[in-house]
Amino acid sequence: MAEKSPRKAAPYHHNVYVVELDPSVHENARFAAANPGCSTDLPCVYVGLTGMTPEERFERHKAGIQASYFVKRYGLRLLPDLYGHLNPMPYDAARDMEEELAEDLRREGYGVWQH
Repeated sequence: MAEKSPRKAAPYHHNVYVVELDPSVHENARFAAANPGCSTDLPCVYVGLTGMTPEERFERHKAGIQASYFVKRYGLRLLPDLYGHLNPMPYDAARDMEEELAEDLRREGYGVWQH
């Protein structure tokens, strides 16, 4: 029997992701204070960074595992149209991209929560 060769790790495995939040998040004082004047025509979102797939990370948030309060309480779904073209990337690039993406979305009028 031939021995299997070890799997090569993907060169880049970090991802940024965007979660749509329920509109009721506007009623949260911390979220509202962080997003004065955000558009009511655009969804509110959470922007994050993960070494997992965005789908795996979203499920962990919803299950309460290392979860953001905002995603666990208000998270509805991933919005891959806003981040899919960016992934995957090295950790340093993903760390920077998380902040850049959050700022870009804020400038467009989205209500954004990001650490």
